[in-house]
Amino acid sequence: MAKNIPKVTPTFLFLFTILSFSTFAAAGKNQGLSRPVSPTKLGLKREKLTHLHFYLHDAVGGRNPTAVRVAEAPMTNTSSTGFGGVLVMDDPLTERPELSSKLVGRAQGIYASASQSEVGLLMVLNFDFMEGKYNGSSLSVLGRNTILSAMRELPIVGGSGLFRFARGYAQARTYTFDEKAQNAVVEYNVYVFHY
Repeated sequence: MAKNIPKVTPTFLFLFTILSFSTFAAAGKNQGLSRPVSPTKLGLKREKLTHLHFYLHDAVGGRNPTAVRVAEAPMTNTSSTGFGGVLVMDDPLTERPELSSKLVGRAQGIYASASQSEVGLLMVLNFDFMEGKYNGSSLSVLGRNTILSAMRELPIVGGSGLFRFARGYAQARTYTFDEKAQNAVVEYNVYVFHY
């Protein structure tokens, strides 16, 4: 007994060919996880190096703190380095060392005492600028800050706005420190490559 084989019409063959071709063409265009992109399509022009200079005001004590402790380990209070303490900061950045000078941005992020042998902070923060052509742009910092050293260097690991694709470093130097109030003014010189 012969099996009935459906009749293949030219219309069916045409539709099958078109669908198969479309499927293979779409598979060929699939870029998967990544694809190369032209920097000019993103509006990136010539890379430049910019120097920024400002003062950070970190107030842990007093009536209006700009950094508050959000966590601590059981041994934080007995540790000479404050090991295990975590603070969240929203510090003003000013043009001059006086808090009353022009506000150019804010430093927002977290710092934690991450060393048992010296006062060494893990800094995770953004310099969020609100002045001039950098208004709305930010730089991201991730690094170690041994605050008792005369000069510290922290890596700039990225940015946003005019600082997209940023990389560089920030030099931090304590300008003043009030040990009783736990308030500091830190001078920053930032050198950053960006487009």
